[in-house]
This record gives sequence, C-alpha cells and structure tokens, in this order.
Amino acid sequence: MILDQICQPNDIKKINPGDYDYLAQEIRDFLIRRISVTGGHLGSNLGAVELTMALHLCLNLPEDKIIWDVGHQSYTHKLLTGRKDGFTNLRKYGGMSGFPKRKESDCDCFDTGHSSTSVSAGLGLVKARDLKGEKYTVVSVIGDGSITGGMAYEALNNASQLETNFIIILNDNNMSISENVGGVSKYLNNIRTADSYLNIKEGIYHKLLGVPKVGNSMVEKIRRAKSSFKQLIIPGMFFEDMGITYLGPVDGHDIQGMVRVIREARRVKGAVLIHVLTEKGKGFRPAERHPARFHGAEPFDIDTGLPLNPRTTANYTDIFSTVMTKLGQRDERVVAITAAMPDGTGLKRFHNMYPDRFFDVGIAEQHAVTFAAGLAAGGMVPVVAIYSSFLQRAYDQILHDVCIQNLPVVFCIDRAGLVGSDGETHQGIFDLSYLSSIPGMCIMAPKNKWELSDMMKFAVNFGGPVAIRYPRGEAYAGLSEYRAAIEYGKSEWIYKEKEILLLAVGSMVKTGEEVRQCLKQEGHSCSLVNVRFVKPVDKELIREALRDHGLVVTMEENVASGGFGEKVREFLGEETPERRFLSVTIPDAYVEHGNVEVLKKEVGIDAGSIVAKIKNVL
Repeated sequence: MILDQICQPNDIKKINPGDYDYLAQEIRDFLIRRISVTGGHLGSNLGAVELTMALHLCLNLPEDKIIWDVGHQSYTHKLLTGRKDGFTNLRKYGGMSGFPKRKESDCDCFDTGHSSTSVSAGLGLVKARDLKGEKYTVVSVIGDGSITGGMAYEALNNASQLETNFIIILNDNNMSISENVGGVSKYLNNIRTADSYLNIKEGIYHKLLGVPKVGNSMVEKIRRAKSSFKQLIIPGMFFEDMGITYLGPVDGHDIQGMVRVIREARRVKGAVLIHVLTEKGKGFRPAERHPARFHGAEPFDIDTGLPLNPRTTANYTDIFSTVMTKLGQRDERVVAITAAMPDGTGLKRFHNMYPDRFFDVGIAEQHAVTFAAGLAAGGMVPVVAIYSSFLQRAYDQILHDVCIQNLPVVFCIDRAGLVGSDGETHQGIFDLSYLSSIPGMCIMAPKNKWELSDMMKFAVNFGGPVAIRYPRGEAYAGLSEYRAAIEYGKSEWIYKEKEILLLAVGSMVKTGEEVRQCLKQEGHSCSLVNVRFVKPVDKELIREALRDHGLVVTMEENVASGGFGEKVREFLGEETPERRFLSVTIPDAYVEHGNVEVLKKEVGIDAGSIVAKIKNVL
C-alpha cells in the first residue's frame, strides 16, 4: 500500500505524483474501514482528502502551520503526519482525539473543536511570525458552514489589513458555481498571481501616481473599472472588496490543480482566500446520499451504511422534538431557533410543521440569543435549542439582552453534562456554573423523559428567562410514578427517610437511585431528592431535611466551581456550619474524550465512586 509509506510528516513528498489518486483512494478506504468500527466524523473527512494532500505537498510541517476550523476534517492530516496507528483507538479514552491537539503532535498547531475560530487563530500566528522575523506559511481552513459565524467575519475584516502572506482556504461542500464562471475566474487567477502581472500592475500604478494633477484620478478610475469588471465575473468580490485576494473557485478534488493554486497563493503579500469546492462524503455512497447522518457517525455496516447498533429507545432530543411540535400546535406564539443544528437539536419536525416559526440562524449563537430576545420583546415565546458547550459562546447576550430585560426566552440546552467521544471542547459541564451567575435566570434539569415534557410546558408559560438542561443519550424512563406538578423553585421528594440526604440534579437522580440502594444494603437510611431547580435553590426543603439528616450530599454532572453544590455549601454554612456535607461534582478540569460511563468513573461521579466517598465521610 502507498499509505504504508507515510510514516512521518512530509513523507507524502516522496510519493510519485502518478500515485496521488491511488493514495487518495487508499486514504478513503482506510477511513471508511476504521470509522465503521470506532465511529467518528466521516463525511467531512472524505470530502477533504485531496485538499489535505495538496496542503501537505506544498507545506513543510511542522514549521508551516495549518489551522483546521472545528477540526472535524483533520483525519487525513493525522494520517499524513504519521498517526495511522492511532486510529485503532480513535476517540476512545486514552486514545487519539478526533480533533487537532497540540499535545498530540507538533503538526497540530492549534486546538480546535468549535467553529469559526480558525481565521482569528491564523491571523494571530501570522502576527507572531512577523514580529519574530520568521518566514513560515500559515493556512486557515474554514468550511462554508463555519464561515457563517460572526467571529469569522471579524477576523476577515482584521486580516484584510495584512501586508504579509496569510492563506485562508474556504472549503465549500455545499455551494455550486457554473462552469463558465469557474473557467473565467480560474483564468483571471492565473493572470493576477503571475509575477509579470503583479509587477506590471505595481509599476503602472506608481508611474500614474507620479503624473501631476491627473495621476491620482486616473488610478482611481482604473481601480473602479477593474472592480466593476470583476463584479460581473468573479464570485469572490465580497472578499476582494474587503481587501482580501480571492482565488477560485477551484476543484478541491484535483490535487495538482490545488497544488498550483496554493503555491500561487503563497506569493501574495497579504491575505488571500482560496475558494475550494468539495463533495462531502466523497467516495462512500451512503455518506454522499446522507451527509448529515455521516457527519458524526456511530459504528456502521460498510456495505449498507446502516448503524451496527441502531437506537431502539427515545433519547432526550427525541422527547424535546415531540413536545416542541405539540407546544407549537397549542400556542402560535411559540417559535424555535437553532444555530445550524436542526437535526442535532431535534427541531426538524417543528420546522416541517411550522416553517414560518422556525429559524436557523447558522453557526451564530450570539445572534441566535439576541434574535430570540427581539422576538420575545415583540410578544413571541422563543425556544432556543443549542448544545451546552456551544451556548457558552453567547454568555454576554444571555446576560445583557435577555436577563437584564427579564424577557421570556426558553433555553433548551442539549448535550448537558459529559458527552463522550468529542472530548474537552464538547463536554457540557459548565452550563450550571455560567448560567447560575446571571441574576434573573431560572435553571431546571429533568430526572426523566416525562419531567422534560413537564418542564418545557412550564417554561413556555413562565414569563421570564428559563433554561432546561438535559443530557445526551437515552431518556431515562424510570421513576414514572413520581410526577408532581412543576412548581417554581420547588424540589421533589423521591424517597424520604433519615440519616443521609441525596440532593440529585437531573441525570444524577438515576445515579442517586443506585447510590441509595447500595447504602441501604449496608444498613444506612437514605433519602433521595430530585432537585429540579438548580436556581433558585429550594432552601425550604433543605431546612426541613436538616432536622433528620446528618449528612447532605449534592450530586451534579457539572464542574464544582459555580455549581449547585457550591450554592448548597454556602447555604449550609449560614444555617448549620457544623453539618457534614459532600459535594459530588466533576473536578474543575477539562475532561478528555472517551465513553461516557468510563469518564464518569474516571471523574468520580458514578454510583460506585459516590458510595465510596459517602462511606469515607461517614
């Protein structure tokens, strides 16, 4: 196999150019085989094979730098930098990450996981390079989805002022442009980046500027005429008007063509954007037909593309989806907002049924929240469905635009808690902390699927800012007999005994059942409370429980700092400072990738670890 010849960075340069297409096919075959076993981001990687090969042929790694926006498409990059063996344990605990990681390889120059960051990071590296007098090339690769994020445009605006080389590659796997436009644009790119053209243009401009009285006006007329001509035939005038040289569109699956364009781009003294057209899922028919399904794929059958372990029970996203459609039917004021995740958040059904009340704002969480605030101010009831780790990007908008005005915006926070294989950048373990710090915010967490439904109905009628956080995965169906009406700020007794009080938040109620059972088997009396409201804290219930319980234990799938346990600790310090207290949380640290159950044990929030901690306190 040609791929076996790639053992370290830059080995691709030893491959015969006539074998590039064979290598590309081998890479695709390898990725399909391995990801069918481990799961991972398949579609985006299959689409970026030739683009990545071209970059590695043109650049010298790790001296030159590539920043992969989000990082979903970095698998080929990992293969070409000698990490083939790491794919056996891809995204497993202790194994290779599915995203670029600086600690994993010198060829990963910047950690990524969230979108729209690569241009900012690349610009920073360019400035560091120039300040230090170094000469390496910096390339930021960003997708057509990620470039919808406002941060990308802030960075592009900043990059337009550069007078040294910075390459931005727009990996476009969605947009199509007609052949005649592409042909003319390719012709112009070859002219505009040729040394002779650049020298002639610079010489003419300087000579004209030296002509008394009329020089400046003649130069300006030429520039206006050139701009008008390009407006007709170059699709990248938006970037050109910003001051960024636009090259493209180019075929992202033509390796030699890509190599030529990248080499030309390296000669541009300023920011240059190469518009590359690729096909997501290329080379694997199921991924070509169903790109959304193979964005983040579970293990699958290669012949059919179907999951090896199909889901048979509803998850929390499914429950949210069902309830949202019912709420939309009952109340015409209910509208739904997502940031480029209609499938992932479960809003596709709502979109199909109520298209006029569904808004996908693209990868723009900040805009999503302030847009929701405007809808709420206009008399609507907006439901904003965003993953926990992505909502972090809109903290200021939640505080400034929603909570200060006490607007009735409902935040449905999916993937709260440990999410598993995507690792540090995607673990939803900070939302209780950052939301609790905001005055006026109400925060709830359901113990099971029925309570999620009840909380959503409560939230749309609440009349102020409210957040409901729920985990990834199968919706818990236990404790169905405990379904007291949702009452603002009130927790729910599940088992009321004495000695040990377990205050469990959301997903930890199920774990709390297991902990209680273990403790009872060892002769301890133990109560279990479904907290329901993280904010406000049900101080009345805790006061009542303190009469009969010598040990208070809080349990949450969130970091310690700023979490529910910290609030209860503060309250107990005011009420009964001598009371024994144990806060079970995720440590104040970043949790790496791996199976969720494995991670829970590692961070000490599984039932066995909690029982051991309680026995130690006792």
